Amino acid sequence: MNIVLPDGSNKELAKGATVADVAASIGPGLAKAALAGIVNDRPVDLSAPVAEGDSVAIVTAKSDEGLELLRHSTAHVMAAALVDLYGDVQFGVGPAIEGGFYYDVKTGRALSPDDFAAIEARMAEIVKSDEPFERRVVTRAEAEEIFANQPFKLELIAELPEDAVITTYTIG
Repeated sequence: MNIVLPDGSNKELAKGATVADVAASIGPGLAKAALAGIVNDRPVDLSAPVAEGDSVAIVTAKSDEGLELLRHSTAHVMAAALVDLYGDVQFGVGPAIEGGFYYDVKTGRALSPDDFAAIEARMAEIVKSDEPFERRVVTRAEAEEIFANQPFKLELIAELPEDAVITTYTIG
């Protein structure tokens, strides 16, 4: 099958190829630097399949999309670190923003700047473990079940339009 690259050239790939396969077919450096893809103007992760005639661009950290993706992923890493360190943590919103990211959280105790070193160290351990991020599209009912013990997340889910695509992310 053929896909179209950003420069207008075609790349022939085996049927069933993914965005990661596209990056690898271009070169090992790009395969290593690839964070995600844009298929037909829609952002997707590296495991997304590509089809005949798709327009495919590879997203790396050098692009605005890549920087936003890294910030979003870092928010998830921080969430995992907070759970590891403090147990029962409730999560609200955690977006990437210009200049970084944040996550609204509620823990069993107040966090202070004295906690930052431990949180950052745990985040570094999580990143070093090189566990894969898994993105899943879930139904509203599945999301409500997954986040049954997360009242802020349940509130966010309830505010979504009925036809919203709901995704979850796990690390490892």
